[in-house]
Amino acid sequence: MMAAAMPAELLHAARAPYRIVGRFAYGFARGKLARDPAYRVILERGLLQGRRRVLDLGCGLGLLAAVLLAAEHCSRDGDWPASWAAAPRGLSIRGIELRARTVECARRALGAAADIIHGDIREADFGAADAVVMLDVLHYIERDAHRALLRRVHATLAPAGVLLLRVGDAAAGLRFRAGLWWDRADMLARGYGWVRLHCRSVAEWRALLLECGFDSQVLSASEGTPFANALLYARPRSR
Repeated sequence: MMAAAMPAELLHAARAPYRIVGRFAYGFARGKLARDPAYRVILERGLLQGRRRVLDLGCGLGLLAAVLLAAEHCSRDGDWPASWAAAPRGLSIRGIELRARTVECARRALGAAADIIHGDIREADFGAADAVVMLDVLHYIERDAHRALLRRVHATLAPAGVLLLRVGDAAAGLRFRAGLWWDRADMLARGYGWVRLHCRSVAEWRALLLECGFDSQVLSASEGTPFANALLYARPRSR
């Protein structure tokens, strides 16, 4: 099954800022935004609706920020699918990224529209947020650090906040292994060498979220792809 496409106007607006960064960054943004269903799911279902302060941990080139900013622009111009939730508006977007070169590229593309911070999410100051997003990030971090990081996210979020966490499902057999192969090949292609990954099943991720103070539900984030990805929508339990 092919993933439902992001509207052409939205896709163009989200990838356009990366033209000034260079051919590689623009090509990566173009391909990622066209093929990855997570961005469309977030917008279509309004998963960040009503959350003004958005914190993207492990933000990479800032593609989530680019999509959210493009969504606001397109909705004001009337280029917005009638069947989708209302586009988010008036967002304050921060991203934290470990790789200095990637931070530089994100800053060049997004300018003052988003605050991209160079730092290690295991140690960086999160400040306060209404929504925290981590897309394909936690499996790059040591397994023993997952719990402390999620507890910090819980402390960062407003009481009505939300955590969006995309993970691979280690219980999903061949589709999960296809995702591991893709991640490792991508890191090798970008010069980061062989990277050890720290994965869990979706059931294990949800149990860890519960231990860290979150209730969660599972949303599909692999439509149209060969991978076993799940988007976990988590809310802090009453403190």
